[in-house]
Amino acid sequence: MRGKAALVVGLVAGYVLGARAGRERYEQIKAQAGKVWDQPVVQGQVEKVKAFGVSALKTVPGVVWKGAKSVTGAASQSGSVSERAERAGRAAKASAGEVAEAVEGSVDDAKDAEKSATTRAQASKNSSTSSES
Repeated sequence: MRGKAALVVGLVAGYVLGARAGRERYEQIKAQAGKVWDQPVVQGQVEKVKAFGVSALKTVPGVVWKGAKSVTGAASQSGSVSERAERAGRAAKASAGEVAEAVEGSVDDAKDAEKSATTRAQASKNSSTSSES
């Protein structure tokens, strides 16, 4: 699905940038793009992406930073090289597990946001359909 969307966006961008039809055609394309952008289904997808971005930005970097500090601390403690490497390896495995859990949590949050956005988009679509009748 992403590949198809990227292809369409690429074709439209290529046409707009390469067209010799002038300003009038550009304005027509811009108006059509605005109509598509304002559709509830498109805005629902935009909300999904926003929600996923926000949830990922809130959790994952902090967990990664904590893990990096943990590994660095384990590697810098006293002991032989092999002991420090073993401690750092254990800390890295534990940190990787925490990062995986944070990412899974972000994905779950994004799925919840997707459901919510889809429900809102469907409700908006239904209300616009019923108001047209």
